[in-house]
Amino acid sequence: MGTVVMSLASFGGGMLVASGVVALLVGLGIITRFIGISHTAEHSQLYESAILFGALFGNLLTVYELYVPAGMIGLGIFGVCAGIYVGGWIMALAEVIKIFPIFARRAGLTKGVSVIVIAIALGKTLGSLLHFYMRW
Repeated sequence: MGTVVMSLASFGGGMLVASGVVALLVGLGIITRFIGISHTAEHSQLYESAILFGALFGNLLTVYELYVPAGMIGLGIFGVCAGIYVGGWIMALAEVIKIFPIFARRAGLTKGVSVIVIAIALGKTLGSLLHFYMRW
């Protein structure tokens, strides 16, 4: 009986956190910004389903430590997808709160903002690759 209660509490807590993250994404307008940038408004129900199932599957993987036999190729695919997701989320969040225009104005930059954004992305990618390759 205790295991059932603990399982339900764990699952409920995980869903609460996942719901908070999704609420943050929706509240800041990040998802609508993704849809607007990619010009894929006709697939908005697919976005909703992907967010729902992604949060649910991530919750199950984290709380219950499910084993997914995907091998090294599956791990690589997951890593690339997770990196794209996190990078896109960070860039969309920065764009929503207008970080880059404020930074450029305060730093007195008139040219090269796109180069700075690309340098940040490349630095983040290189740092991640070094982190995983050197097993830090």
